[in-house]
Amino acid sequence: MFDFKQILLGSEEWIFLLETVLRTGIMFLVIIFGLRLLGKRGVKQLSVFELVVIIGLGSAAGDPMFYKDVGIMPAIVVFTMIISLYTIITYFIGKSKKFEKLVEGKPICLIQDGVFCIDDFRKESLGEDEFFAELRLKGVSQLGQVEKAIEEISGEISVFYYEDKDIKFGLPIFPNSLENPLKTFSKDTHYSCTFCGYTQEFKSGEHSNCKVCKNDEWVESSNKKRVS
Repeated sequence: MFDFKQILLGSEEWIFLLETVLRTGIMFLVIIFGLRLLGKRGVKQLSVFELVVIIGLGSAAGDPMFYKDVGIMPAIVVFTMIISLYTIITYFIGKSKKFEKLVEGKPICLIQDGVFCIDDFRKESLGEDEFFAELRLKGVSQLGQVEKAIEEISGEISVFYYEDKDIKFGLPIFPNSLENPLKTFSKDTHYSCTFCGYTQEFKSGEHSNCKVCKNDEWVESSNKKRVS
């Protein structure tokens, strides 16, 4: 019922397995050599530009390993071209800040003084829940602990904290903390805008729109210190 030779080998013969071993060994050495030429910058946390380079190298290396009709020399030419282009572009990146921003982008400030930088945050494909999860992993429980948060060109989030004595009231970021927003304040305390995190002290019974984003939904603020 089943042709196991076809399932296991496709249209090739068993002897091609030995050739696959040889091809894989050669391309493995080429990959190592290529990454050594790229240097440490090419194999750390990747920017978009560096990710394109790595994907290009992977694509060039993969096919010659197990496709009999794909030669090794064309793959090596592709490797040489990619590494040469990477070297040239990296040289110009080091010479021109404008070119660097064009190729790699630039860091984006997401939080300033405990409040979202709304215009910058909207530019990034980063969900609020995902971002809050990143902050929680860094020990942040409310935005008043954060002086500044920056999304680096690698996609990593850098967070700069207030010292404990300078921590302010801020938007709580625990799961479900924004599920029951208020439009009228229930007691005299600090409240945070659910949209941008702007925080202000209000009196019981008041109603207000956020001064930053005009949102009218609030949650009670937290002034907890960060757990390091």
